[in-house]
Parts: sequence; C-alpha cells; structure tokens
Amino acid sequence: MKLLKTMLLFALFFINATFAQAQQTDASKCRYIKTATGYLMVLRQGDDVLALIENLAQQEKIPFANFTGIGFGSEVTFGFYDNKEKKFNPKKFEKVEMGNLTGSIAWNGEKPSIHIHGIATDDKFNAYGGHILGLKVGTGSMEIYITVHQEKLERKIEQPLNANVLQLSCIK
Repeated sequence: MKLLKTMLLFALFFINATFAQAQQTDASKCRYIKTATGYLMVLRQGDDVLALIENLAQQEKIPFANFTGIGFGSEVTFGFYDNKEKKFNPKKFEKVEMGNLTGSIAWNGEKPSIHIHGIATDDKFNAYGGHILGLKVGTGSMEIYITVHQEKLERKIEQPLNANVLQLSCIK
C-alpha cells in the first residue's frame, strides 16, 4: 500500500511538472516579429490583446501605427459611448470569432493609447461590433498586422465630448 501511494505521488509530481513546463513553454513563445512595414503579432489562448499591443508599443517605441487583425476570442467587451453620460456602456460576449479588428496606436503622455474597433460573430453567425474595451484570445490564435508610421501622434481628452481624440499637426 505504501509503495502504491509513493508511486501515485511520483506520478502526480511528474504530471504537475510536465504541465508547468508546458505552460512555461507556451508563455515564452514569441508573440511578435518585425516585418518590412511594422510587426506581425500571433497571440495565443488566454492572451490579453490590448495589454500585449500596449506592451509592444512601449517596448518597441512605436511612434504611431494602425493595425488590423482576425482570430478567436474567448471574450470580448464592446462599449457603446453614451454622449449624455460621457462614458461607455459595456456589453460582454463569450466564445466569438473576431471577423475584423481595426485600430491605432498613439500616445497619451508616456503611455501608449490604443483605440480599437471590431466585429465579432457567435456560433449562430450573429454579428456584434463597435468600440472594444477588452479582448482575450480564445482557442486557436489571433493574428494582428501592425503598420508603423514615423511621426509620433498623441491623444488628448477633448471637451465637451470627454473623449480621447487623436491630435494632428497640420502643415500649412
């Protein structure tokens, strides 16, 4: 009986160690590569899309960029802006396929400012879309194609809308 308990504990330890190693390997997978026009990101299940785009912008010091993407989402939170209340009303959807992601990377002081919209479909092919407040990758992956531009652009809160608006410096 003692031998059986020892073997069972060893088996559990081995399975746990193997699982931990698999998680560590997945966490260390490359999430982006440099391309001729910017970057290609391939995100994996559980990844926080907005946080990883923000991290990329910070690490690579991206001055301004636009991006598109597709892939599976475990959950997406869309926000519809209530102009009267000056805030987003969120709605969350789970197990979706992102048919489209479109966005931009700018700056707000020292922090990257991500603006992203998208279209998600459920398993019945119902489509939902709008401003994305949060997005996590589902089963499979998510591909994001980022095109970098040379001029650094900022976002600032503008009134009376109380929204973070991209600022342009027009040449005259």
